[in-house]
Amino acid sequence: MQWEKQLLEQIQEMERLIQFLKTPSTLTQLNAIAQALTQRLKQGGKIFTCGNGGSMCDAMHFAEELTGRFREDRLPLAAIAISDPSHLTCVANDYGYDKVFERYIAGVATEKDALIAISTSGNSPNVLNAAQMAKTKNMLVVGLTGKTGGKLAPLCDYAIIVPHHDYADRIQEIHIKCLHLIIYLIERYYEEITG
Repeated sequence: MQWEKQLLEQIQEMERLIQFLKTPSTLTQLNAIAQALTQRLKQGGKIFTCGNGGSMCDAMHFAEELTGRFREDRLPLAAIAISDPSHLTCVANDYGYDKVFERYIAGVATEKDALIAISTSGNSPNVLNAAQMAKTKNMLVVGLTGKTGGKLAPLCDYAIIVPHHDYADRIQEIHIKCLHLIIYLIERYYEEITG
């Protein structure tokens, strides 16, 4: 059947990208990100997240898994998705949509904090502006992107660049797996730190 063949092709494409997660360089990068974020949390910092569309959903999911619960019962960890509709619409109306994440970072974040900036293209202006503002505040910046990394990758202390050049959904599927793996490690590292 034609539909079955098409679905199997989609699943095979997903499987090929999963192999990217298994490479030693990606595993090392994920571990380094989790350690760096845990260190920020240990020092009283917060993790901010931002993205557009599906990437916004991933940003919100990451934050709620830390403030709520992923797999382990533990104290809540400080994470904030920049997703407040009143803030987003106020800033978009008064300054333009390109400023919605940047102004939140400017107003709320400190040098103890970290930003996870998510953009499948690596070129979303509002995500780039947030990363640039975070760098001016000496925050840790982690980027999740795709294709060639775009303009976002050079702004990041750590960047996971999913090597896919077609549709964004495939990149997002790998991003959410990366985020889950990072949370998994943060829970373990945080437990080691706090006893």
